[in-house]
Amino acid sequence: MKKIISELQNGRVLVSDGAWGTFLQQKGLKPGECPEEWNIIRPDDVFDIAKSYMDAGADLVETNSFGGSRFKLEKYGFGDRVFEFNKAAAEISRKAAGPDRFVLGSIGPTGKLLMMEEVTEEELYEAFKEQSMALEAGGVNAIMIETMTDLDEARIAVKAAKENTSCEVFCTMTFQKIIGGGYRTMMGISPAEMTESLVDAGADLIGTNCGNGIEDMIGMVKEIRSVNTEIPVLVHANAGMPCLVEGKTTFPESPSDMAARVKEIVEAGANIVGGCCGTTPEHIRQMSKVVKIL
Repeated sequence: MKKIISELQNGRVLVSDGAWGTFLQQKGLKPGECPEEWNIIRPDDVFDIAKSYMDAGADLVETNSFGGSRFKLEKYGFGDRVFEFNKAAAEISRKAAGPDRFVLGSIGPTGKLLMMEEVTEEELYEAFKEQSMALEAGGVNAIMIETMTDLDEARIAVKAAKENTSCEVFCTMTFQKIIGGGYRTMMGISPAEMTESLVDAGADLIGTNCGNGIEDMIGMVKEIRSVNTEIPVLVHANAGMPCLVEGKTTFPESPSDMAARVKEIVEAGANIVGGCCGTTPEHIRQMSKVVKIL
């Protein structure tokens, strides 16, 4: 299977997809409904989302499996369907991507805190192993561990995916700007600390997603590059910070706003750019146009 890292090492800048959650909601996902169940009961709608990003010019598309760990699925009564839901998610995105573009198997946080002794390291490892193996069985190119805030959980996820699949393993964390400058996760981890730890854990690519618009992501990429100039970096930025307008959550950055920052974030050191909350196929289309002329 073609390797993403090889493409990056050859000098390519790749474009990833955009938001999934808001797209699922537009198609009818209701509060309290399990998104991953749609891979079984509404696969055509899931395929339409993946295909829309491919049609917009994305080189990579994620899977509808962000909450696909046993810990998340147990809340819906689906704890025994982890393999089924995740494999189906991968197969749907693989169908949309075709043989020549890439699929990232999305794995999000479990929602369990090690520091509060809600879960053991062994239990986390087994959950990430189970999900990673299912995504590989469905045909993903890479395991995309994302939106992490706890560095220990992130390291365990990387280790589980590396030791139990032949996929490339990527990991991103979510940071917030702090008073006085700089960025930290909710657990107090900086981009520099993340970089050193996840590279040591064996991640093939690192980065940041969610929680910020593309402008703040530029500072995070620069911090990553201040401690490591070699590791490939991915950025999935929000379409700005969410605002409540007439009772509805909206995101202020237009496709052209985000596209205008792509050159700057690539120059800062990003190798893959894409979107997170609030981004649409049109955001990806305009970002892709910029990348093609860099």
